[in-house]
Amino acid sequence: MISRRTGLAATAAALLTGASGPAATAAAPHRAPGLRSRLQSDVNAIWATGATGVLAEVQSARGRTTARAGSADLRAPHHPVPRDAYYRIGSDTKTFTATLALQLAGEGRLALTDTVERWLPGAVRGNGNDGRRITVANLLRQTSGLNDYLAVSPDSADAFTPDGYHRSRFRTTAPEDQLKAALSRPPLWVPNAEHPARERRWGYSNTNYVVAGLIIEQVTGNSWAQEIHDRIIEPLGLRHTFTPGTSPYVPRPTATAYTWFPGCARPTDTTLASGGGADGSVISTTHDHGVFLRALMSGRLLHPAQLAAMKETVVAEDWSAAPGVRYGLGIAWRPVAGRSGGIWFHGGTHLGIVSESGVTPDGARAATSATFTLRMGDPAQDAQDLAALRLVDRALTG
Repeated sequence: MISRRTGLAATAAALLTGASGPAATAAAPHRAPGLRSRLQSDVNAIWATGATGVLAEVQSARGRTTARAGSADLRAPHHPVPRDAYYRIGSDTKTFTATLALQLAGEGRLALTDTVERWLPGAVRGNGNDGRRITVANLLRQTSGLNDYLAVSPDSADAFTPDGYHRSRFRTTAPEDQLKAALSRPPLWVPNAEHPARERRWGYSNTNYVVAGLIIEQVTGNSWAQEIHDRIIEPLGLRHTFTPGTSPYVPRPTATAYTWFPGCARPTDTTLASGGGADGSVISTTHDHGVFLRALMSGRLLHPAQLAAMKETVVAEDWSAAPGVRYGLGIAWRPVAGRSGGIWFHGGTHLGIVSESGVTPDGARAATSATFTLRMGDPAQDAQDLAALRLVDRALTG
């Protein structure tokens, strides 16, 4: 449910909740062969780091190009990853949630300067935490100072073992309980008392989006899942995107999500997993995810003022996977050589799944990828992440 922002050690701390097989490509026949071959080369590079299966797509108004490598399951190495595989997009969910909040702001139903206290009276109190000094903008921009509920969970250590995973894979936790866990510790900081929305200290916390989801429900009177469906999924025709609720299952077609837990020589099948909500529960496909990103950046989902607010960023100093990252409202920006204006992205990690994507500032082109492998505490994961970033950068500068 998080992006790869601080390396594998932090990724493992925040999750808490030799591949073989054929490679193949699929592309719209009218696309230039250069894009097809480059995308396949970059997918192969991710696979070569030891990933079990990889899927990627580049799309624009001219069409789509896809590539895949590896196998859908290590027990059937000659079965490739399905071209339309479902997967958990993890913290890429946060961009959906931020879009919902900004839509409500555009309708005048809430303001980015509203405090948490305004919508959830007394919900953020204790141990120095103070919802009167945290705004909606602080939540969406990750400048609230709230602890990540995953990192401070009392059973966090147990979650990083195969046995711990098997015990918890059907277990769900209410957002109120997630918030309670976060509030059990003093905050990292409390935003400026006079102008909290102007806070520039940044710290990634899934708790911010748990609270944002609760505010969306309070404002609308509907569940966060219903608002996602009614405002984004249905209008965009995302027929392969949904929120699973308490179900731990991913629909077919999919590929096995493998996690190498710390100190384990063999991977664990972590395809079944419960947990997450507004911070990281959406299931989608590379195609649907790309459609969403292009619609967002092209202005189909937000009014100009709200899209501009989404792009107001602060420095994300500990996002080590890529230099120069700045974080806006549920989406991040990074400079890319050869691409004037850089690219917008987020990224998401779930047990056994790494989602990496990006979109041009005008929404003209998007690149999305899913790698069905997560290796906690293994330097090979760093190589996998860098290869995925390179795929996105090359796809959006070609």
